[in-house]
Amino acid sequence: MSKVAAVQMISAPTIPENLVAARRLITEAAKKGAELVLLPEYWAALEARDADKLAHAETPGSGPVQDFMSGIAKELGIWLLGGTLSLKSQVENKVLNTMMVYNPQGENIARYDKIHLFNFVKGEESYDESRAITPGDKVVTFEAPFGRVGLSVCYDLRFPELYRAMGTCALIVMPAAFVYTTGKAHWEILLRARAIENQCYLLAAGQGGRHPTGRKTYGYSMLINPWGEIVDVLPEGEGVVIGEIDQKLLADIRERLPALKHRTL
Repeated sequence: MSKVAAVQMISAPTIPENLVAARRLITEAAKKGAELVLLPEYWAALEARDADKLAHAETPGSGPVQDFMSGIAKELGIWLLGGTLSLKSQVENKVLNTMMVYNPQGENIARYDKIHLFNFVKGEESYDESRAITPGDKVVTFEAPFGRVGLSVCYDLRFPELYRAMGTCALIVMPAAFVYTTGKAHWEILLRARAIENQCYLLAAGQGGRHPTGRKTYGYSMLINPWGEIVDVLPEGEGVVIGEIDQKLLADIRERLPALKHRTL
């Protein structure tokens, strides 16, 4: 069995202090035996203004955030899934919201640009990621030692067709910065649904608290097994969620209830 961990943060708008927090939490996860560690969406900077995303955007393969992720993955000998960071887009005045995957040698072996962009309005609470972000257009998976891992980010959670397009995965990851309003209503039920319908583990890393910008995120980072049971959860605050990928349990569930083989569409 392999151990995986999700890091929950309350990221600030500036990068240096988030790198310090991330190092401490990634190291904690590795000391607990995690072979794969997932960071939340916007872990390196949860900015107050769209313009700040442009200021922080890096070129693929170069920049302090990418250098940090590569370096700590190699230092600790872990698979590191870098939540998301801003990368430069070909569209003027916009960025890509990107998850980078690093192997234990510190090599970037996969990249996923978030496809679905969040848009929500309720009274004075309003979000529209399309103002500053260019959507991706590719489904991305990679092979870990315990099986295929499917990549998704935050608002993607509401679109089950994305997960079907990944094929049969051992693990799906979900870094997020769910706002408190939608998180309280839908986060857990959607996570458990995606794990159940795809008969795989689901590892979710959230932002979890009141940020310096005033934004409140929902938290509840968790690991869910293929039966939809919560293995470990952290409601709020900084910390680490950890658990094992039990390949025997995975195989047993798929054998007893072969729903993936019964698909007709």
